[in-house]
Amino acid sequence: MGENLTLEGLRDLAEGAAVLGTGGGGDPYIGRLLVERQLRAGRQVTIIPVDELPDDALVLPSAMMGAPTVFVERPPSGQGNVAALRALEKHLGRTAAATMPIECGGLNSMMPLLLGAQLGLPVIDADGMGRAFPELQMETFAVYGVPGSPMSIASDHGDVAIIDARDDNVRMERLARVMTVEMGGAAYICDYPMDAATVRRTAVPGTLGLAERIGAALRQARARHDDPFEALTATLSGTIYSHGLVLFRGKVVDIDRRTVAGFARGQVTLASLDDPGDRMVITFQNEHLVARRDGEVVAIVPDLICTLNTDTGAPVTTEALAYGQRLTVYAISTPEIMRTPAALDCFGPAAFGLGEPYVPVERLAARSAAGT
Repeated sequence: MGENLTLEGLRDLAEGAAVLGTGGGGDPYIGRLLVERQLRAGRQVTIIPVDELPDDALVLPSAMMGAPTVFVERPPSGQGNVAALRALEKHLGRTAAATMPIECGGLNSMMPLLLGAQLGLPVIDADGMGRAFPELQMETFAVYGVPGSPMSIASDHGDVAIIDARDDNVRMERLARVMTVEMGGAAYICDYPMDAATVRRTAVPGTLGLAERIGAALRQARARHDDPFEALTATLSGTIYSHGLVLFRGKVVDIDRRTVAGFARGQVTLASLDDPGDRMVITFQNEHLVARRDGEVVAIVPDLICTLNTDTGAPVTTEALAYGQRLTVYAISTPEIMRTPAALDCFGPAAFGLGEPYVPVERLAARSAAGT
């Protein structure tokens, strides 16, 4: 059965999705306010399991595209959301039965909720990344054979276009990235049109529901003055994200962040409060990609590397990182659907130009504990 999202549930979901967004996906606060406005106006957001839809129902995933830093400087209005979906419906000659996130992180967990409220469309409790990634071809949909094209792209200024790169999802990303830059660095998209049967086969299930539970666990831990990281680990236990662990606690002592070709790129350095010589460096491209402690890899994409406020457990996105922040670096293992050879070819370390191989975070932690 579907769930109508409450204001409290929305706030929990936004915070939990920012945790799963591993530093990226855009600022959830901006998107949350857009959805809150819809709920306060009497509209509803209904989140459903994909099993509620017939096999042939059309699903149009929706998102925003661009560098997260742009969304902070120029918050989206939410108007291009509807234009993008309507353009793709017109191109396909079909009407969408539902929308869903392409990624479960930050702002992009909110945009399908906004679209659902605006149009009365249900939102499927699943996504195509199980976290956030910076490029459109980095989807479980793509890994398991779904073309991203045709896709639609729209701006807040009324620009609308259709991109059809046929089966070439990498070219689709490149074309859309150029258009996003021309649209001011941020754009609304609908891509990977597919039927519900294909969503069931290719999506990471239950991520919106999990995000809401994570946000609720952190909120309740703060209210009880409990350890938020213990609450987060307990919430992840028994889910498809089975391993959660603290990697490092420290203070931000250096931040190098640039907006380049539509991405926020750079690295952040943290120093331990107990031993300033003990340092962790996290490299990011919109999202955190690899964490190295004293030069040794302790977590690497596609596993999740989360920067969380040490006192509250609140997620801190890449565009919000700042000198002097006291952060806890927390790692989460990805679901098995994201660890297959085909998945790693699409969004493993080599896809980002990293020279290190993928080693699951729980195995890296075991090696560290064993002193090897």
